Order: sequence, then structure tokens, then C-alpha cells
Amino acid sequence: METTYLGRTGLKVSRLCLGTMNFGPYASEAESFEIMDRALELGINFFDTANVYGKKLGEGVTEKILGRWFEQGSGRREKVILATKVYGAMGEWPNQSKLSAYHIQKACEESLRRLKTDHIELYQMHHIDPNTPWDEVWQAMELLVRQGKVTYVGSSNFAAWNLAEACLTAERRNFLGLVSEQSVYSLRNRAIELEVIPAARRFGLALLPWSPLAGGMLCGVLEKKKDGRRTRKELLVAAEKLRPSLMAYEELCREIGHDPADVALAWLLKNPDVCSPIVGPRTLDQLQQNVKAVDVELNREVLTRLDEIWPGPGGEAPKAYAW
Repeated sequence: METTYLGRTGLKVSRLCLGTMNFGPYASEAESFEIMDRALELGINFFDTANVYGKKLGEGVTEKILGRWFEQGSGRREKVILATKVYGAMGEWPNQSKLSAYHIQKACEESLRRLKTDHIELYQMHHIDPNTPWDEVWQAMELLVRQGKVTYVGSSNFAAWNLAEACLTAERRNFLGLVSEQSVYSLRNRAIELEVIPAARRFGLALLPWSPLAGGMLCGVLEKKKDGRRTRKELLVAAEKLRPSLMAYEELCREIGHDPADVALAWLLKNPDVCSPIVGPRTLDQLQQNVKAVDVELNREVLTRLDEIWPGPGGEAPKAYAW
């Protein structure tokens, strides 16, 4: 597994990031342990989670699974670059969500306890909080860094102007500030090419695409349906609206001899602005399939055809719409 730098930092992370959102709701604890063990064997050292993962309000189910896995020892915690998130509701009371200094500090302590660790390498704001000033956010994050509880700070689902405001405010405070942005990005959803990617590039942020397979849409959904393989009903309904594009895409993948999911991930890995796509396997087989993408080569002709099938917004702003 190749590694790359996390944005403008000196920290090296694997080119694929292991997303853990399925751990608990869809993968049992034993299956989750098996997936994480295999990820390390494959050279994946970057794991992403969140305090709200697990579908049980306030329980941090997925973080607890990671904590019990770390607790087994054998260098597991030392080998992992751990990323988790703060923002989502961890209870029904007013200050159990968002990005107040109060909630950031309390949520970090709770995540550390569930994860059974004393530090988090990448602490990410899961969404923007328009009601909390940046000076308050950065004051809380600076304290966590000084205490050694957090090493780097990242964002998720931010608009380009949110990134700029956050980075410039941190710079004024002589704080490193954001080092990464986690955004929805795939062949199917290329909206961030307009402004988020240029902003991330300008401020030296690692781009961490989530849902790189468009929720399963880019995994050969039409072929699976044809072969009678089990596929989620809602995915099949959504696929019908994109049938012409999906037919062309899956035909191209057959032509070049690669699995559609591998092509989708390889397309992201080909992008110099992308650090590590986040893959969220539910099974060990899915993880081992995902890893094959790092060896897929896409030539210029294939990239051009992919652009034709899945066109983006037309480039970067403002040229995409004002030239």
C-alpha cells in the first residue's frame, strides 16, 4: 500500500482510508475486528470513524468497537492514524451537539474514553456550525492540541468559503488550523470540483473523499441485478434514473477488464488533489476488493470516456460558468 502526506503536514497516511461507519450496524464486532486486522496486514494505516456512528443516540457504538480492538494490543493502536469527528448530537440536551467550545472539549474526552486511547491524530468537525464563531472553535482546538489529546484538526462537509474562513482565522491566531477536508466525491458526484477542491489545494488541505462509490451505485449495480445478486431495493430504484450512464460505465469497465468499483476508486486515486478515498467495507471480501484499485491504471482515453459518461461541473469556478 502506498502512502502520501496528509495535506501540508509531515504525517504519512495510506492511499486508502478505512471507513468504519458500518461497524456495529452492519458488521458485527467480530467481523469488524477481522476487517481492521486485515487492513493493517494490507498496509492501510488510516482509520476514520465518528462519535455518532453506530445508530444509537449517544452511545458511540463504533468508537467503542475500535477501542476494544485497540485494547487487544500487539501494536494495533501504534500502527493506526486515527481520525474521528465531533458535531453530531450525542444526546437530547441543548449542548450535546455542534461546535461550541464546551461541546468540543466534552466530546473529545468522551471519544478518547470510548476509543481507549489518550490521543486522536485527526479530530474532524463533522459539519459547519454557523452559530459558533471561529475564535471560539479554535480556542477549544488549540487547548486540545496543547494538552496532547489532538494532533491535527480537519473538517468535513465544508463549503469552500468555510474552509477559507477557518484557515485564515487560524492563521491570524498563529495556529496550524485545518489540515484536511472530508467531502462527498465520486464519478457520480463531482460538485466539489467547482470550489471546494481549489480551496483545499490553496490552503494545503488533504482531500478525503467519502462515498467514493456513490453509495454502491458505482459497484456494478446493473450487472448485479442482471445476475440475480442481492442488491438493496433503494439502490435499484435510484439506478433506474441513471440507467444510460450506468450502462455506459459498466460497459467501459468490462471493456478494460476491471471491476466498476475498482475503476471508481482508481479514478479518484489518479487525481493529484486526492489524498485518501474513504472505503467503508461491510465485509472482509469488500475490503480486499477495494484494495485492488491501487493497482488499476487508467490511460488518457479511459479518463476522457469517464468524463463523457460522468461529466463534472465544467471545471473550477469562476471559469466553469463565467468564461
